[in-house]
Amino acid sequence: MADRVPYDEFAYFADNAAEHGLRYNGPPAVRREEIELDDGRHLSALVWGTSSPELVLVHGGAQNAHTWDTVALALDRPLVAVDLPGHGHSDGPADTDRSTRVAAMAADVADVVRVLAPDAAAVVGMSLGGMTSIALATAAPQLVRMLVLVDITPGVTGAKAKAIIDFVRGPSTFASFDDLLARTIEHNPTRTESSLRRGILHNAVQEDDGSWTWRYRRHDGPPLVEEEAPPQDEAEDAAGQERGWAALGAVTVPVMLVRGMLPQSVVDDADEAELRRRLPDARIEHIEEAGHSIQGDQPVELARLIADFTRRSR
Repeated sequence: MADRVPYDEFAYFADNAAEHGLRYNGPPAVRREEIELDDGRHLSALVWGTSSPELVLVHGGAQNAHTWDTVALALDRPLVAVDLPGHGHSDGPADTDRSTRVAAMAADVADVVRVLAPDAAAVVGMSLGGMTSIALATAAPQLVRMLVLVDITPGVTGAKAKAIIDFVRGPSTFASFDDLLARTIEHNPTRTESSLRRGILHNAVQEDDGSWTWRYRRHDGPPLVEEEAPPQDEAEDAAGQERGWAALGAVTVPVMLVRGMLPQSVVDDADEAELRRRLPDARIEHIEEAGHSIQGDQPVELARLIADFTRRSR
């Protein structure tokens, strides 16, 4: 058996705080909760704080709840960060058909929110988590009082997200931690090596032979993250985008889009214009030094915008 790399998911918060200049007064109150769904599957979530959660954070495809750690530290508010089905510590999704997967994920997330954060002021969704949050607002509007979309709109296509798709479709197993780190650094030029090391420890597992496997790949069945889905024909893709835009356009609660402005972002000016057309009152914010994963590139600024939006929109 190969030497094991030690891992404690709650051991890195001081590093998160130090990297971004946040005051750290000792370990925060964070616990992991598992919610059993009606079909026997379990969804996992990190619960921050000891009082009623004020926010729900939903990560992107091929990520997990720990992607929000620095944002949560900066916000310093009680919140819930969910592991989507097939990600992190959650079981796989009930529905792996691409056309209905997001709606199925939203139904699962709704069950978690009803138990852990029924009175949350806002739902914050990044990438796949953003599309899931739009579907959640449609399926369970009583749970979504404000909506924050992090670098995602229904107009994002496979072409816009090609770099992410290529990364996710890459190797699922690596001979060593260093091999996995090297590939991750190559894909994330805007991030520090220390932050990527933490991210890998949260998002990959070491096998008995010493190799490493992405945590989101450790489920049977077809691909589980939206970015891995096979391409659709243009007509089907356009129809799917229109359904997404129609769902977002029907949202009646305050909406904010936070868009990264570096080339790694998947949102473009056309997406922004369409959002303004569908929701003229939506708030749109640009973060110049962030790509797609704004919560990793500029977590403190993202936290500031979330705090300001939820305060002003009450």
